[in-house]
Amino acid sequence: MKIFVLGNSGRPGVTAEVERWLPLLKQKAAVLLVDLRQEIDLAAYPDADLALVFGGDGAILRAARQMAYRQVPVLGVNLGRLGFLADIHPQDFEASFEQVLQAKYRITQHLMFECVIETPGQATQTILGLNEVVVYAMPPRRMLDLELEIDGTGVSRFSGDGLIVSSPIGSTAHNLSAGGPILEQELAAFVITPICPHTLTFRPIVESAEKTYTIRLGRNVEQATVVVDGQAVGLLNVQQRIVIRKAPVVFRLVKVPGHSYYQTLRDKFRWGTPPSYRNEP
Repeated sequence: MKIFVLGNSGRPGVTAEVERWLPLLKQKAAVLLVDLRQEIDLAAYPDADLALVFGGDGAILRAARQMAYRQVPVLGVNLGRLGFLADIHPQDFEASFEQVLQAKYRITQHLMFECVIETPGQATQTILGLNEVVVYAMPPRRMLDLELEIDGTGVSRFSGDGLIVSSPIGSTAHNLSAGGPILEQELAAFVITPICPHTLTFRPIVESAEKTYTIRLGRNVEQATVVVDGQAVGLLNVQQRIVIRKAPVVFRLVKVPGHSYYQTLRDKFRWGTPPSYRNEP
């Protein structure tokens, strides 16, 4: 098995954890590269069978960007906090990796998207993403007027702090904190969630990933910030528009037995756990 070893060396414990497991990895697999800064152009390397990502979900998002249109199945080792994508605990890593070597795993496929910023008379800017696109109001303005179209049909014009267009993978991130729903991770759908809308009747919408989503600024707004997967990618003005569409590639996640999405949700959100009171005996 040919593997990439990736991770966020800026997170405490990542470098030490990789150094701990590297002798075992080299013994049992062909390690094509070790990149704990996630800066290497993976296009210069042969295709790998697996990318081991040490860190948190942020490291996996960076790995997805780094792999670009040559996505490799990812096994995430959680050295962060929540770990919705990196759901292997370090103490379980050796057993989980052995299951992978024995082909006792499955690969789930997840929607990725392209965020296209179109400017009249100029080349378009296309950004590949996994989590979400967010259009934010810029200081000092606290209110943003936006127009949303789906497949060329006008959906709404509304005011608020911004708008989130999220994939199922991203539904437990910014979308959830803004009041949006949790989507099953393998759905082929987007969820559109307003951020603090001025009208309370505008609620999150779940729609097909086969459709195209277009966002424009209202006329009384000069600029807004565009953020993809937590990274600011540009400014949007009234002459431009954003087009969000399903990408031609999918993100692939390695799942070993005993690690399910709903188990992760139960563990992270403590579903079914009774409340704890300070004065309880």
